[in-house]
Amino acid sequence: MTHKRKLGLTPLEVSPIAFGGNVFGWTLDEAASFQMLDAFIDSDYNFIDTADVYSKWVQGNKGGESETIIGKWLSKRGKRDDVVIATKLGAEMDKDKKGLKASYVKEAVEASLLRLKTDYIDLYQTHYDDEATPVEETMEALNKLIEEGKVRYIGASNFKAARIAESNAFARKNNLQPYVSIQPLYNLYDRQKFEAEYLPLVQDENLAVLNYYALASGFLTGKYRSEDDLSKSPRGESVKHYLTERGERIIVALEEVAANKGASKAQISIAWLLHKPFITAPIASATNEKQLHDLLTSAEITLTPEEITLLDNASSY
Repeated sequence: MTHKRKLGLTPLEVSPIAFGGNVFGWTLDEAASFQMLDAFIDSDYNFIDTADVYSKWVQGNKGGESETIIGKWLSKRGKRDDVVIATKLGAEMDKDKKGLKASYVKEAVEASLLRLKTDYIDLYQTHYDDEATPVEETMEALNKLIEEGKVRYIGASNFKAARIAESNAFARKNNLQPYVSIQPLYNLYDRQKFEAEYLPLVQDENLAVLNYYALASGFLTGKYRSEDDLSKSPRGESVKHYLTERGERIIVALEEVAANKGASKAQISIAWLLHKPFITAPIASATNEKQLHDLLTSAEITLTPEEITLLDNASSY
């Protein structure tokens, strides 16, 4: 049985890894997506993260593909209550479909519910901040959705910590539900911004942390050790900035711990995250059964205090 974790201060219980739905309708077609989702849920994991805009960046797509696939899978599988669905709004779907104005919040949620073939979203997250809209307007609009039973809880993704704090202060003062979670960039390499800017807020407000790029775009798998390796995948160029002396130090430490544990570097990277008391569930995806098995097994790895220290020191900044 997977050990579930509380989502921040809510009663929702989620698996220690959230399946990242950005691959649905991109690197996985519908049939392969169903296969991954089935295998994930059958392994006693229950947390799926997506966004309305996934996967608009693929040629021929217009956004909504990931939610649509999840919706078809949900209606085929049933058991909606066994799954915790997180999605997001606010990214640009079309020139006049973006942002966090009250009128758009209302429109975006209806579109997501329709695609997801469900009448409620467990965690509805503001994907990007909309600085032209006051936080008061957005929080009131999101809370109206909670009142209507369309959304259970709300979270924030790529917001500055100060804006989350401001939103939550307004919510509490007005007896509204605050953001219960944040979705930041955080992994063994990308630590500094989160630890400096967000961690104090996370601890003050008991926010759930659902970090993305848990494997630093694949860098922490050890696949990319030099510029020559960048051509190994379409994502290669996005890891170029990790090829530093510190990056190499992290990979060497990962190798050492992985050898001790008979595990892969990717598994140790996820295990390190799960040993951080402030991390609720890293978001990660898999495109085949072996990757998925490796990903889920990482939640079962117990690191010793010495191994954690080794990784902490190698990745210190």
